[in-house]
This record gives sequence, C-alpha cells and structure tokens, in this order.
Amino acid sequence: MRPPFLRGFWKLTWVETKIFTREPMGFVGTLVMPLVVFIALGRAFGAGKPVAAPQVDIPFNAAILAAVLIAISAVQSLVAIISIYREGGILKRLRATPLSPVTIMGAQVAVKLVFTVISLTLLMLAGRRLFPGVMRVNVFSFTLAVLLGTFSILSLGFVLASLVPTARFAQPISAAVLYPMLALSGLFYPVDRLPRALKAIAYLLPTTHAVALLEGVWDGSGWGAHWVNGAALLALFAAYTALSTKVFRWE
Repeated sequence: MRPPFLRGFWKLTWVETKIFTREPMGFVGTLVMPLVVFIALGRAFGAGKPVAAPQVDIPFNAAILAAVLIAISAVQSLVAIISIYREGGILKRLRATPLSPVTIMGAQVAVKLVFTVISLTLLMLAGRRLFPGVMRVNVFSFTLAVLLGTFSILSLGFVLASLVPTARFAQPISAAVLYPMLALSGLFYPVDRLPRALKAIAYLLPTTHAVALLEGVWDGSGWGAHWVNGAALLALFAAYTALSTKVFRWE
C-alpha cells in the first residue's frame, strides 16, 4: 500500500519542476549564478594557469562559496514561489485538495534538492578545468554535505516564506536575511574572531555549520571531525521546521 505522503507526490513534483524551469529568478539563480561566480573567481585569481604563471591566492574557498550560493538561491526561489502561490490563492486551493501538507511542501523541497545536485555537478565539471589537481575532493561526500546544508537552510526558508507579506517583497527580504548569514558563516572571516553577540548569532545559523562541514570535507578531515556541525544542521532543521509549522500561512 502506498504511504499517504506519496499520494500525488511525484505528479506534484513534476508539475513544480516545470514551473521552476519557467521561473527565471529561481532557475537562473540556482543553475547559472553560482557557476558564473565560481568561473569568474577562478579566472580573476589565475586558477587553471600554468604553475609558472603569476597567481594570487584566493582569500576564501571559491568552490564552497559557490556551493553555499546554490543553497541560498534555492531558498530564495522557495520563498518567492510560496509567496506567489499564497498571494494568488494557489496554496489555499492546494490545501483544500486530498494532498497532505507534507506532500505539498515535500514536492517543493524535492525540486530544490534535485536542482541543487544538477548545479553542483556543473560546478564540479567546471572546477576540474579551472582547478586541475586541486579539485580532488570526495565528490560523494561533498555532495552529501551540500544537500544537508541546503536541507537545513530550506527549513529556514519556510519560516521566511511565512513572514514575507507579499510576493513583491519576497526577493529583497530573503536576500536581506540570507546574504548576511553568508557573511557570518566563517567563509570570509573566522567565526571565533567575531564579537560575542555576532558569534552567538552565527552558531544559530545553518550557513555557519554548512560552511564548516564543507571545509572539513574539502580539507580531508571529513565528517568524523565535523560531526558536531552535521548534528547542528539536523537540529536547526528540526527547530526551524517546528517553527514554520506554527507560523506558516496558507492564505
């Protein structure tokens, strides 16, 4: 017998996939923008040039930046689509169908995770050309870390989608929340050196733990050395999901 969650799930996921590919901001933001940033940084800092050519060390990991941008773009798309659905009455009509809320929201998450994997694949293919000899990271482990980080950040996205008043404000409000999270993540500046108040905020944000886990996978220390960050991502996912069930508005 098919579980209740799967009733209509695949059909709705397919419909949401087609809608996502037709939505310029989400599609371009998730697939194109992180790749463009990664390639631009690689070329700007001399990646891929012969060893004899002058190069400048990148002050942060461009691949991890691009990976986190993939997750952030997915969340921005999620907030925008849910806001449009609510404003247009689509969420209300979906809620009135036999589909469960888990199925409706699960389809949104599934689409974002699938396109995250596609975008990450493009990133890895570009990286093998831009950073020959450097992109030797465990692809499977890195992908799992990106998916876990995206999964956790998406749960925050549902909270944001509940707080955004109209679709018109979806992009600016989500950007105003998500990009400062990236600034506090430790990718550009060590979290330990932040003022105490900002440090406390940083550790409550999924981007901080996602960056730490990705850096651990990248440098070879692996999941074992960063299990606390993995656990924190799961805990934050549970906390933000619980909060979103309380504040989420269907109309």
